[in-house]
Amino acid sequence: MLEVTVCVGSACHLKGSAEVIRILKDLIAAYDLGDQVTLAGSFCQGHCTDGVVVRVGEELITGVSRDQVYDLFQKKILGRCRL
Repeated sequence: MLEVTVCVGSACHLKGSAEVIRILKDLIAAYDLGDQVTLAGSFCQGHCTDGVVVRVGEELITGVSRDQVYDLFQKKILGRCRL
């Protein structure tokens, strides 16, 4: 199971983490990956000045905007799943 967490702390929330979560949730559903990917919110990842923080497995990705979510999904999540 691939664990994906998105920071929902104050700084990330203000920079759009709720929208990032919504898009990831929609993509996971669209690709029917609910049995392979868990999506959760988390609090501070220690990179508050770097924008929305997403952790995919052990990899920390900073500065994620809503416009980057599809590319992040394709490169970091979809490739680790069985289709």
